Amino acid sequence: MRLPTLRRSRSAEPGSVLGTARLDRRTKRLVGRLRPGDIAVIDHVDLDRVAADSLVAVGVAAVLNAKPSVSGRYPNLGPEVLIAAGIPLLDDLGESVFEQIREGDVVRIEGNTVFVGEEPVAHGALQDAETVAKSMADAREGLSVQLEAFAANTMDYLKQERDLLLDGVGVPEIQTRIQGRHCLIVVRGYDYKADLDVLRPYIREFKPVLIGVDGGADALVEAGYTPDMIIGDMDSVTDDVLRCGAEVIVHAYPDGRAPGLPRVEGLGVPAITFPAAATSEDLAMLLADEKGASLLVAVGTHATLVEFLDKGRGGMASTFLTRLKVGGKLVDAKGVSRLYRQSISGSSLLLLILSAVAAMASAVAVSTVGKAYLGVVSEWWDNFVFQLGQIF
Repeated sequence: MRLPTLRRSRSAEPGSVLGTARLDRRTKRLVGRLRPGDIAVIDHVDLDRVAADSLVAVGVAAVLNAKPSVSGRYPNLGPEVLIAAGIPLLDDLGESVFEQIREGDVVRIEGNTVFVGEEPVAHGALQDAETVAKSMADAREGLSVQLEAFAANTMDYLKQERDLLLDGVGVPEIQTRIQGRHCLIVVRGYDYKADLDVLRPYIREFKPVLIGVDGGADALVEAGYTPDMIIGDMDSVTDDVLRCGAEVIVHAYPDGRAPGLPRVEGLGVPAITFPAAATSEDLAMLLADEKGASLLVAVGTHATLVEFLDKGRGGMASTFLTRLKVGGKLVDAKGVSRLYRQSISGSSLLLLILSAVAAMASAVAVSTVGKAYLGVVSEWWDNFVFQLGQIF
């Protein structure tokens, strides 16, 4: 099989790619350190679309994955995103890649081989559109197994967190006023930038409570807003955003351990914890619902079965049940933009202009100054007609 053509830097040999290596076993944590032209070294089995979108947005030169980007468990969407963006993806390099490559090393990729200097340090499978399509087709055949596992996880979560889901037991007391208000819950997920952009008129008019879920708080700040609340395990929100004045709620494990709490306290930011087995975005929805929000508008969250599976976590069972719990209030941002955006037809605009002109004319005709002005105009017109008569 012919290997795909690789991106290359100016100093690389033809058919190769050269860049500075940045390593982290958690892709979303790595994204914060990446710069355009870097080579991302990750450890991400079944690369999901959100992670791939973030890598594309940064502008990486290539992605080296220690694990298979498509394991065959289900048709995950990330590899297709990278290939469509023209970013080389070298797969299944093995755990040793994190020992052979160090942070800041200049790495060269030629074919399916990774070099540091002139020494080959790892070999993998170079993906292209054909290989990814075949892997995705094979994965779809095993989808029924994943659906069964998803259903089992859902039942386990229901047993574990039924008090939280049914009665709101464990929801912390907060200072932000939510009762009777709209809540905009932002996750740095699918199409979040486009959704925030089309929601600007809605945000301006309804002034919803702005809740950022981890990196979603940064997304709000980047869009020009200040979040009212930040909820999450605090592994992808920046220090500056944590200090913005928002109320901070740290997602904790069911046993009360909160790995993100020391970081927040180290910044001098007051915070409370919310212990639960759910995902952070689900906690945001459950909290807003329990505190009396009249409407929940979701940006970048998971809404379909494919997206649940693409997340690749058993915890996504909580997402399904959370949506059953808050379904009467929950609206996806794309739906709000379609309902809220109004277009003015050409005929309506013309009618509006003519009405304004008629109103102005009527006001001029009945006012004292307007009558005097009309008299001057009438006299000027009579003189103009008389002059024309004299000429002809």
